[in-house]
Amino acid sequence: MALPGKSAADEGVVNRWHILTSEYPPDIGGVSEYTRHVAEALVTAGDDVHVWCPHHPSEIASSGVHVHGDMGGIRPSDLRRLDRHLNEYDAPRRLLVQWVPHGFGYRSMNVGFCLWLASRAWRGDHVQLMVHEPYIEFSGPLRHRAMAAVHRLMTVVLLAASRQVWMSIPAWEERLRPYALGRTLRMQWLPVPGSAEDATAPLPMLRREYASDWRPVIGHFGSYGREVSSLLEERLAAILEHESMPSVLLIGAGGNAFRETLLSRNGGWASRVHATGFVAPADLGAVLGLCDLFVQPYPDGISSRRTSAMSCLAAGRAVVTTRGHLTEPLWEDSGAVRLADVRDVRSFVAMVAALLTNPEERRRLGDEGRHLYETRFTIERLVSTLRAA
Repeated sequence: MALPGKSAADEGVVNRWHILTSEYPPDIGGVSEYTRHVAEALVTAGDDVHVWCPHHPSEIASSGVHVHGDMGGIRPSDLRRLDRHLNEYDAPRRLLVQWVPHGFGYRSMNVGFCLWLASRAWRGDHVQLMVHEPYIEFSGPLRHRAMAAVHRLMTVVLLAASRQVWMSIPAWEERLRPYALGRTLRMQWLPVPGSAEDATAPLPMLRREYASDWRPVIGHFGSYGREVSSLLEERLAAILEHESMPSVLLIGAGGNAFRETLLSRNGGWASRVHATGFVAPADLGAVLGLCDLFVQPYPDGISSRRTSAMSCLAAGRAVVTTRGHLTEPLWEDSGAVRLADVRDVRSFVAMVAALLTNPEERRRLGDEGRHLYETRFTIERLVSTLRAA
């Protein structure tokens, strides 16, 4: 029996993709949005795209992407069902796996999924691995260290199954290569694009809700995890005291809770600190465009896997961020962002203060950031690289 979206006419399709992912909209998350962008862009390029994910009914989305919920809980019975459905399509099948070890259940130790994927490769399917994150480090309690060991076992199995490995940042190759066990395997950087659908649409009426005409708006876009929130909190306290009296706009899920944390320190900031909550991709560009500059500190430094940073660059706004052990040389070389060492709070705040008093430099830096994004990080470039491999 043919699956929805498969017909006799499909038999001649050359570029058919089967994307396996642990999350897909309406799930909220970086991998979810990334996968949606890639899938829809491949369809726009003329390819036939099937996304296999947990917990969603099989359907043809309005974008033309065929979405199948046959992965379920990614248990052995789910994988047997997925086997049967994939076998409905002509071999060899091209399987593009969006890999994050914590995404596939079993408390991030789903060795069975990796072995299943290897069995597909042994039967002739072409596996491509997109590594968003490789594995956790050996640190912390014994349970955490055991998990780190299992992650490395999964990495060995996945690399043995793969014909091509894509990476969200170049630094992952150094971590992955030893687990290829001497095998020659193509590993290539595939930068992550921004998640906004329209990065320039203005919303002047909305801006007036967050600041007066003369007050600059400082934005942060992210999910407000514990580590980033800690970095933000120690910087925003000083930034909010700047003589320009800036407003702060916290964009993204988790922003409301973080706003409450800030206001618990100083209730006088209530009229100047605002939060949007989750913003749908269709509206995100317009909301990002409300800000004059962004503060985007990361504990491991800015890198090309940071969808939030990519979105801010695409919006054409100045970005002040941190330099860390995962920061690629291009950020320093391009001059497209302001960089401070992750532990250097004083320099970070000074960079923000200098930009607050220099609108012309803010605009210049924003233009540089947009240029870098358009030349290195757009979804069109990503899809062109995928299709040419």
